Amino acid sequence: MAAFIVRRLIQSVFVMFFVALVAFSLFRYVGDPINQMVGVETSLKERDALRERLGLNDPMPEQFWRFISSAAVGDFGISYQHKRPVSEMIALRLPATLELSLISAILSLAIGVPMGVYTGLHRDGLLSKVFMTVSLVGISLPTFLIGILMIYLFAVKMTILPSFGRGEVIQLGWWSTGLLTTSGLKALIMPSITLGLFQLTLIMRLVRSEMLEVLRTDYIKFARARGLSNRAVHFGHALKNTMVPVITITGLQLGSIIAFAIITETVFQWPGMGKLFILAIENVDIPIMAAYLLMIALFFVIINLVVDLLYYAVDPRLRIESGTAHGHG
Repeated sequence: MAAFIVRRLIQSVFVMFFVALVAFSLFRYVGDPINQMVGVETSLKERDALRERLGLNDPMPEQFWRFISSAAVGDFGISYQHKRPVSEMIALRLPATLELSLISAILSLAIGVPMGVYTGLHRDGLLSKVFMTVSLVGISLPTFLIGILMIYLFAVKMTILPSFGRGEVIQLGWWSTGLLTTSGLKALIMPSITLGLFQLTLIMRLVRSEMLEVLRTDYIKFARARGLSNRAVHFGHALKNTMVPVITITGLQLGSIIAFAIITETVFQWPGMGKLFILAIENVDIPIMAAYLLMIALFFVIINLVVDLLYYAVDPRLRIESGTAHGHG
């Protein structure tokens, strides 16, 4: 187990190093930072002095080392557009994105897994066909269109939910949450459904196909022959064995939800990191773009590590293989 974790951590360090290299390249090859920081009236002498002060004339390896050393302690520099520390701006917006992403992921799992199990066990039933039709809609329609349709229906026509913003939030230290206020919860409903709908349909279809496959295996037939009840067969044996691929896909999808919350945040004017990133692209605000890239990579690395550990815990074959390899060694 320890060797498994160490191996995964080493891989994670390599991934983060590569992403840091890509993020650093933004500073070198996407416009000139000096042009973004000063006005047209600034003289060449003042520009050169600023370039020297920022260390932009130093050798590339030295600049890269300075960049990753600062990023490792959460220092991503100063935003060109807002003239504020990027880490401070991210800290303000990170709670909104994480809250939206986690609620979307929980909704996807809480609804997707039972729907997948039901459609797997009753594949010819009327309700199963309805679920499959809904899942086709969820996969086919683009996220922004689902968001716009929901705004039109629930905010414009029925006027029961807010069309934009995060509602009232409460500060818990540096973390801001809308989960403890009525307006915050109401504001979260439409964006979380919009963001989670694609993941929900994906999880439902995955659980359904895995259930259908597992129910055809010999050990399920043997369990039935032993006289076990349908409940024990379906939930004690079949569902348990479908969870390995579900954990993998769900973990990776959580990373995707965080990364691709940009569209949902733009449609609902949600004050998260995605919206900040869109504004950074419009203004070529490279420190924010680089920080966002590193943050998303870090989320993926952490999630992948957790998924690998859960996979290791759930699938006994991995532990057996690991033990065998260790014994041969």
